[in-house]
Amino acid sequence: MALPALIFAGIGAAASIASGISGSQAAASQNAQAQSNYEAQKKAAEEQARITNEYNARVFEADKENYRRQREYEWQTAIQSWQYNSEIQDYQYLQTARQYLSSVENTQQQLTYNSIAAREAQEQEQASLAEILNSDAFQREGMIIERLQNEGRAALMQAGGSRAKAIQSTIAEQGRNAAILSASLMSAGQQSQRNMRDIEMSRYADDLKARNAMMIEPERLPDIPQPIKPPERIFVEPMQATASYVPAPIRQSTFAPIISGVAGAAQSAMGAVNPKTGKFY
Repeated sequence: MALPALIFAGIGAAASIASGISGSQAAASQNAQAQSNYEAQKKAAEEQARITNEYNARVFEADKENYRRQREYEWQTAIQSWQYNSEIQDYQYLQTARQYLSSVENTQQQLTYNSIAAREAQEQEQASLAEILNSDAFQREGMIIERLQNEGRAALMQAGGSRAKAIQSTIAEQGRNAAILSASLMSAGQQSQRNMRDIEMSRYADDLKARNAMMIEPERLPDIPQPIKPPERIFVEPMQATASYVPAPIRQSTFAPIISGVAGAAQSAMGAVNPKTGKFY
């Protein structure tokens, strides 16, 4: 019984030590693999941070360039719009000024026409009055001749009361006719004066109508304000990305399996000791 027990004890002790060594090697291998994974993860995180920073830098520069181009485009567009609107305003003012000058010219022509028309109407009125005056003069001359003829015929009549009555009758008739002519001449003169005033009033009304129809003198509008550049945009550089935190691997003890194997070997060795004598079989 001593030999088999010793053999089994030796085998158990050897197995325990071998298991401890194998466990230590496995722990060392796992530790190495964990460290390799840790280093790979750290490298990947650093690479990702580098790529992110490069991308953010390119985006930042592109944003600044796009802003500069858009700002320049909007400024040039504002300048062109201001120049175009200023030219349109000047053109409209010149067109209105030409229309005003044409209106002034037409008004002046109308006033000249009104003056000529009034003068011709006055000349016609004066000619009509002159005809009346000439007719009155001819009538008065005819009356004088007729009076002289009547007086001559009365003088040839027999002397006495009959001749005196005939002369008085002739004188009275001549006086009555002269009074009629004087009244008619006075009425014609008054009517002529009224006609002259009507001509002046009609001319005044036509002149007033022509002036009221004339355009108001245009005034140049204030200049269109020049465009002003807006304040420039303030850019903030992107924050630098850092590698994400990778926790260090938990290392397994490579000494513990060996201690465990030695303890197992010692326990196996205790199985080969004779409990009665306290010595190995």
